[in-house]
Amino acid sequence: MKKLFAVLLSASFLAAPLVAATEASAQDHRRPVVVERDVHVTKYKWSRGHRISPAERRHMQDVRDYRRYRLSAPPRGYRWVRVDNDYLLIGTASGVISNIIAGR
Repeated sequence: MKKLFAVLLSASFLAAPLVAATEASAQDHRRPVVVERDVHVTKYKWSRGHRISPAERRHMQDVRDYRRYRLSAPPRGYRWVRVDNDYLLIGTASGVISNIIAGR
């Protein structure tokens, strides 16, 4: 009986590394998880006469100090806005672009 326990105990010591090796190899063969994100950078091509929607106006920054950016004074009913690095002169009520100045 003692010999049987000694044989089983030694067999468990010999079998333990084999079981661990099979688990490690099973983890190596798994597919890696890849998370992909769709990033869309929208660069607008502005043109004169284009009507700017209210959704587009939310992403624009008003230029109040137009002299700082070397822009002319806007006529009555117009305002300068900045989009990315472009300056647009748009009608306040209509939202139509009347002038475009590309930034540097």
